Amino acid sequence: MNAITVISICFNNLSDLQKTCISVDEQTVHPSEHLIINGSTNEEIADWLISQPQPSYRRWINERDKGIGDAFNKGILNANHPITHLLHAGDTYASENVLSIVQNFYTQNPNICWTSGNIRVVRGGEIIEIGKPFDANKLYRGMRSVAHPTWFVKKEVYDRIGLFNNDFKIAMDYDLMCRIANEPYGYINETIAIFDDSGISTKNYKQSLKDNIAIYEHYFGFSLKCRIWQLRLRILHWLLQTSFGKWLFKIKKALGLANA
Repeated sequence: MNAITVISICFNNLSDLQKTCISVDEQTVHPSEHLIINGSTNEEIADWLISQPQPSYRRWINERDKGIGDAFNKGILNANHPITHLLHAGDTYASENVLSIVQNFYTQNPNICWTSGNIRVVRGGEIIEIGKPFDANKLYRGMRSVAHPTWFVKKEVYDRIGLFNNDFKIAMDYDLMCRIANEPYGYINETIAIFDDSGISTKNYKQSLKDNIAIYEHYFGFSLKCRIWQLRLRILHWLLQTSFGKWLFKIKKALGLANA
């Protein structure tokens, strides 16, 4: 009942995928399935998957897709097991016990339909771990403390709320969070993943904030507090690009407030 399909999407980034595969293979409890969705325009990843020995739980789909959301959806629709985890190529598990911890959590909480945990990121040049329990009343704040790479979601949930919206190229995970808010949720107070900050959401951070406003107001109507919060995030993002901002963040981290 708690079998896990790990889904890794990739696009012309073999070294990132290899790093993720190593992390999966080092788990003390392996997933029942590691499904790779490869939408690459070159043959490098496909050749590696075919030519190198792979564990029996790893399988792949090599074909073009229509973007990140489409690749996510393809993985979910082709998953053979009840719990899914979207571990993007480049991201890794924070320890070798993550899947064991997650399976135990679902065993002890069979009614829970999705979970999130903590994530290790680089912010202001500092390595920190962040994560808080999901709170539907704070959806206007975006995904700052409920990072998508830490989510484990029962496949049945997507049957109820729908798949990722391909209209969004960056904030499709936030759109999904707005729809998943009423599903039975559990917080796993463990560091689940290490985030690769070279992806599209990092490179296009400002656009993701604009998308968050549009998505939130689509579901909940005009929101001044959402717009103010997103402006706050924009200012903080700019500040962290400066030496003064990085110095301030070091102090914040030293005071134990990095996850505040």
